[in-house]
Amino acid sequence: MKKFAKVIFGIALLAGSVSAVAQKDPDVGGAAMYPSKTIVANAVNSPIHKTLVAAVKAAGLVDTLNSPGPFTVFAPTDDAFAKLPAGTVDTLVKPENKATLVKILTYHVVAGKISSKDLAKMIKKGHGTATMKTVEGGTLTAKMSGSIIMLTDEKSGSAAITTADVFQSNGVIHVIDTVLMPN
Repeated sequence: MKKFAKVIFGIALLAGSVSAVAQKDPDVGGAAMYPSKTIVANAVNSPIHKTLVAAVKAAGLVDTLNSPGPFTVFAPTDDAFAKLPAGTVDTLVKPENKATLVKILTYHVVAGKISSKDLAKMIKKGHGTATMKTVEGGTLTAKMSGSIIMLTDEKSGSAAITTADVFQSNGVIHVIDTVLMPN
């Protein structure tokens, strides 16, 4: 009986360890992400989202992304912004282009907390595609490409989710490799 109890205790301990690992948010760019912090509080610590953070500040969206939400943010990396034509980011962060910047950034946000598992279910239910309405008012289409979730914007551009399910106190971030563009 004691041996059985030890085995059960060992299994319970192992299950607790696996559960703790499964619930840990992935690092983003080598930086720890904390589910107790807001989207903005975590993003400022990400070494691969400096351009996004600067754009969010220039657009005046910090308070919005610090609010309770919940939000699903498809967060382009610095490399994603670097793919844009030369000078685009510098032009967008100018005060006179704030409306355009807000439009582009809010196009990367969907109301609610949508995990990659939720997205995969939506894609399956939609027979291979899922359409999401963005906070900007446009739509993003999600599809599977093997095990990778791909997003297609309104201009037929596509982005891959490279790091999924970075949970925040007010939503979830999915890191993407390309800036998405609304109509």
